Amino acid sequence: MNRLAHLNGIRAFEATARHLSFSQAANELNVTPAAVGQQVKQLEEWLGVQLFIRSNSGQSRLKLTEEAKLAYPDIQQGFSSILSGLGKLNSDIFDNTLRVAVSPSIGSKWLMPRIADFQAQFPEYDLRVETHIKPVDYTSEGIDVGIRYGRGEWENVQSDKLMDEAIFPVCSPEFAAQHNLSSSTSVDWSALPLLHDLSVPDSQEYPSWQEWFTRNNIPSFTSTSGLKINSFSEVIEAAIRGQGLALGREALVMKDLEEGKLIRPFGDVSYCSSYSYYVVSPIKQCNKAKAKDFRTWLITQI
Repeated sequence: MNRLAHLNGIRAFEATARHLSFSQAANELNVTPAAVGQQVKQLEEWLGVQLFIRSNSGQSRLKLTEEAKLAYPDIQQGFSSILSGLGKLNSDIFDNTLRVAVSPSIGSKWLMPRIADFQAQFPEYDLRVETHIKPVDYTSEGIDVGIRYGRGEWENVQSDKLMDEAIFPVCSPEFAAQHNLSSSTSVDWSALPLLHDLSVPDSQEYPSWQEWFTRNNIPSFTSTSGLKINSFSEVIEAAIRGQGLALGREALVMKDLEEGKLIRPFGDVSYCSSYSYYVVSPIKQCNKAKAKDFRTWLITQI
């Protein structure tokens, strides 16, 4: 005898016994009450055992028979074990938490102004945005997807380029007027307060004033003087307050430029950063629905 031949009937019995209602069981199983009643009836005929006592009065019109009361705990435990096993095969089906890792600057200046759109499109995810100054191990930290700034050469992750980035000086309109900034070639750089971003102090390729001077053929200037801050977001806030001239990263200052908080005093003078933005996922996560949904959404924001 194939004891699993009536698996749908067993499932209908378990749900009905838990709710003591065909209607509530039908809502859970996404079928009609009549279908649930028919499946239970077929199961009773197959077993040769009555499972429910049906009455037309009382608070509950269904009651378990003594035989059903004895069998129900084992059947309920069986379905719990099945769900647990499926969860081990693909936890993504049952875990709707989506953990996204970004640097504080990318988070505050680029991602957070856009994130409401993702939440509106994918309300089923419990979104958690985590900011990290230093790169983290996505696998050990349980990160599903993230945005990284670099060359895309990281181990144990799938990385796809999201966007390149232009680097150019920015400052407040008041600062530009005060220092009469109009051309980078006529500036007395030694008298100009510069703001330095030390977010990645050990990198030779992270945007820096020295690189900007070199690329724009401005010789013989000690570019290390000025206020140094280990947060790009705070560097930009200092520039908005008129405390100095900063190197803007295009993706992260565009909103401030559009709102007039910052200007580009030297017009279109810029250079393309050696680093780019990448959307990154651990190898084991990249094909899961929640990681794919977020990666696809990110691309629509470019």
